[in-house]
Amino acid sequence: MDQEIKSVNNAAKFAFYYVLSLVALIFMSFGVGITLFQIINKFIVDVINEFSATYDPDSLKFAISALLISSPIFYVTMREIHKNLFSGVLAKNSEVRKWLSYFILLVSSVVMIDWFIYVVNSFLGGELTLKIGLKALVAIAINAGIFSFYLYDIKRDEVAGAKNKVIRIYLYASLVIVVTVFISALFVVESPTETRNRKIDERVLNNINMIENAITMHYDEFEKLPENLEEIKKTEGYMPEENFQNPLSKKAIEYKVTGEQEYELCTDYLASNRNPEENGGRYMVGIESLHDAGYQCLKKRARNMNDAKFLDDKIMEAEIVQ
Repeated sequence: MDQEIKSVNNAAKFAFYYVLSLVALIFMSFGVGITLFQIINKFIVDVINEFSATYDPDSLKFAISALLISSPIFYVTMREIHKNLFSGVLAKNSEVRKWLSYFILLVSSVVMIDWFIYVVNSFLGGELTLKIGLKALVAIAINAGIFSFYLYDIKRDEVAGAKNKVIRIYLYASLVIVVTVFISALFVVESPTETRNRKIDERVLNNINMIENAITMHYDEFEKLPENLEEIKKTEGYMPEENFQNPLSKKAIEYKVTGEQEYELCTDYLASNRNPEENGGRYMVGIESLHDAGYQCLKKRARNMNDAKFLDDKIMEAEIVQ
């Protein structure tokens, strides 16, 4: 009777533990799932290059962050819950325990349905059978583990004073899986330095594209290439000075006329964007904007904006290079 009274008096505290563990569990399970999905995407390349089938380093970084933050919270809250169950402070038949355990089962079921919808949709969308099969196994394993754990926990007869081996196996096995997935992700994801270099190069290319557009407008109006970029600055006054510079070195982007319509824009790059695995898996880049690391000159050609070939080339440059 005293234990039931204690359980009622601590209902708010136990509700907090269960809800916090649920939130942490959601982030942790999604972290494991997204990590494994991205590892599959990285090492099993699909020629159709669908969005969902492409390696996305940003998703992997989010998954690593989710695992790093949510996992300790989940295991600490679960330790508190089961410690209080063992001591009897949290009663086996507590309404808080029953309601929130079944609510977690409901959330797990909804997440499982969502995973399966995604997997089936990817399969119907033509994703590679091997990839979709591995993703299906990941989704089944994660959700089956969560569902069976909470269902067993709420159904077990002995709680107070009983050290349950099955519960311990579940928790320790899940911890090993989480740690293994986390370590595996660290070997796959690009480093913060690589990410920063890639984003700086993206800003460089953005400036290159703005200069190219300004040169195209100049050529369209005057039917000749500008002699230098100073001429562009005068005729296209909307562009600030920083658009003519490399954002890291602050050096001016070099402009070289190589023909009547041909020219080059030269500057330094920190990384190559020729290999999709080196530039983040997905990278919006024009065919003429592929470059290696170091000092590079991108070959450009000015055309009249009403030229059909110019429009076709611009469409080509908008493709995703993978």
